[in-house]
Amino acid sequence: MENFGYNQNENPNKNFSNYKSEKKIPAALLGILVGWLALNKFYLGYTKEGVIQLIANVFTCGIATIIPLVEGILYLMMSDKDFDDTYVIGKKPWL
Repeated sequence: MENFGYNQNENPNKNFSNYKSEKKIPAALLGILVGWLALNKFYLGYTKEGVIQLIANVFTCGIATIIPLVEGILYLMMSDKDFDDTYVIGKKPWL
């Protein structure tokens, strides 16, 4: 039997249910609760995007706060692995 890059005793269809993201819940709560301060962006290391979010909030009188609110909800709806792959490792700065 051929070995396709994994140990024969190892299941190639691993279940990632044990995977836990360290940043998902804090980033989501920051986006939902204090999104107007862009703290979710700064927490994830997106300084430039955080400053852009702050400026957008000032110029739109807070209407741009909907962006971090939606981001926070999206963070919560993603699996921990998908969140880390997209926002922590992949460095996707917006939605």
